[in-house]
Amino acid sequence: MPRPTAAQLAYGACTVIFSTLAMLLLFQTSSGPGIAVIALAALALGLLVALTVPSSGTRTAQAPAEPVADEERVPTTL
Repeated sequence: MPRPTAAQLAYGACTVIFSTLAMLLLFQTSSGPGIAVIALAALALGLLVALTVPSSGTRTAQAPAEPVADEERVPTTL
């Protein structure tokens, strides 16, 4: 498995932070188990985002160029 890129780590970390804050404000929980559930959900969401962001090194394979025939080459003189 390839290592995650800096962009993937940044997207995942931002997702964890912002989703945690949003869920804490939305649910207005102050109990320990509620905060733990929200934190675990935010971590799972951040991991999902980090793994689904396409990495910059992933590219589609292109068809190889056709070789040039000998009669098409132009000789050079020095």
